[in-house]
Amino acid sequence: MDRLHNINPFAKRDSHSKNTIITCTVFHKVLTTITWLLSIVVSVYYTFHRPHDGVWPRRKIWGQNDAFYTAFRMNHIIASIYWIVLFILQGGYIAHLFSGNVERVNAACSVGSHFIVNNLFHFAFVMLFVRSFFGWAELFIILNFINLTSLYFRHPGYARFIHTPVVSGPLAWTFVAIYWNGAIMVPHPDSLVARIFGNIFIWSILVYGLFFIVVYKDYTMGFNLSVLSAAIGVSQFFRQVIAFQWIFAFIIMAILFIATVVVAVPAATGRDIKFARAREGDTERAPLLGENN
Repeated sequence: MDRLHNINPFAKRDSHSKNTIITCTVFHKVLTTITWLLSIVVSVYYTFHRPHDGVWPRRKIWGQNDAFYTAFRMNHIIASIYWIVLFILQGGYIAHLFSGNVERVNAACSVGSHFIVNNLFHFAFVMLFVRSFFGWAELFIILNFINLTSLYFRHPGYARFIHTPVVSGPLAWTFVAIYWNGAIMVPHPDSLVARIFGNIFIWSILVYGLFFIVVYKDYTMGFNLSVLSAAIGVSQFFRQVIAFQWIFAFIIMAILFIATVVVAVPAATGRDIKFARAREGDTERAPLLGENN
């Protein structure tokens, strides 16, 4: 069992042996870099080009977004900035796999397998989404949501350089994308019934964000979700000024942002001792208050 635990790349480890560090580093340097680049290439390519194969309507990523007037339609400028920043931060995470600091390599390797799966699921989602296979795309979003949620609760205590690009950033996007793609997937996505359901389900973004802010004091989740709420709000405002959805989106954005500041400022000034609820004997450190920034 110990041997299987050491071989399993998804196993939770508080420490690594010297041999494990070497094996893990080689494994994750190759796969992490390749899948990350694959995720970037497919995202950038289909931002500017539409696919030329497939039997259903083929559009660019934001062409699909603009083609359906759903309750979760996003502003592509804000959403694109979100992804550009996220990809840059992920590049910083990958750089830590090449670090000479053993603790940084250990921490980076511990979440690397989930990050690789996230990249592969993102690749699959984009390939299906631009070809209008929304049902299959939704399946991969849900699978990735399970993957990232598992990562969050298995490794809630890592430093900022890991937590933001690998955990909270992709998880916040995936949660919102479930509604974004799901709203397109349902029949008559711009109907009154669909928009009423959208008016209801958008509040789950607030509940989801406040859960992490209150329970884990995770201000990165709050900030990420506030940005994505802003992307929804701006798009809905320009679609229809007299409507509830953009008002709800901006209210959610404001609440999450204020809650984020309330938690982030004490953390940044060192007044807050804990990032998350400490477990007795837990050697993992708070992700945003650790010294490994």
